Amino acid sequence: MPGTFEPLPGGGAAVALDDVEISIIRSLAVQLLELIGPGPAEDAPDDPLAELFADGPSEPPSDPVLKRLFPDAYSDPEGTPQAEQAEEQREYSSEFRRYTENDLRAGKRENALAVVRSLDALRSGGDGGAVLKLSTDESRQWLGALNDLRLAIGSRLDITDEEDTDLLYRLPDEDPRKPMVMAYLWLGGLQETLVTTLMP
Repeated sequence: MPGTFEPLPGGGAAVALDDVEISIIRSLAVQLLELIGPGPAEDAPDDPLAELFADGPSEPPSDPVLKRLFPDAYSDPEGTPQAEQAEEQREYSSEFRRYTENDLRAGKRENALAVVRSLDALRSGGDGGAVLKLSTDESRQWLGALNDLRLAIGSRLDITDEEDTDLLYRLPDEDPRKPMVMAYLWLGGLQETLVTTLMP
């Protein structure tokens, strides 16, 4: 089971992680939380009704990672719409973002927090590692967080398609991107095996 998720009887998944792996995943999840930012309730008065109807941002984020995590809802797959169509798509995307981005951020924040909390609750087995056991719901949160982490790292590495991923395998060891590439590929393996445990 080292490095791969396996299904648990009755649902859920388990994976053996060593202390270094636990530290890496936790650190990445914390960085993701910092990138996503605090929720509305953390910097606003306690008014659940106001928070429920609060408008989100209408413009896409300037940070390329956040732009990848919160992409425009409407865009031309050909990439070169006419000016009138482009303006219309921007308006639709702006409206959609206003009403959905706060909820999307909250969901991504909850997923990342679930990762941090489950890792913090782990008890080491005495040999420098532990077995993480997740319920089905926790597995889904982990899956969402692993996906977001890979999107974030992939954005920093300028990965846009499968060919870019293939090139990563051939990077020389002295390339400064190598540690980030290794994390990207490792998280991909975890994500893939976790998906398998959730299949009926």
